[in-house]
Amino acid sequence: MPRLFMLLFALIGPSLAGVGIIAVLTMGLVTLKPILAAAALGMAFGVPVAWAVMRRLTLGETV
Repeated sequence: MPRLFMLLFALIGPSLAGVGIIAVLTMGLVTLKPILAAAALGMAFGVPVAWAVMRRLTLGETV
């Protein structure tokens, strides 16, 4: 299970970080601090999302 979680996190975390960065840039916040904060929040939100996807794949749980 940890290998699957790490693989999923390697795909989901940067994807959510990219979404956050695009959202921040769309709002016109082009300085370093908001961009880094959006990237960090995206990676942080990637952990529970990857965990939920892993549980759904391995245990067959429905949401």
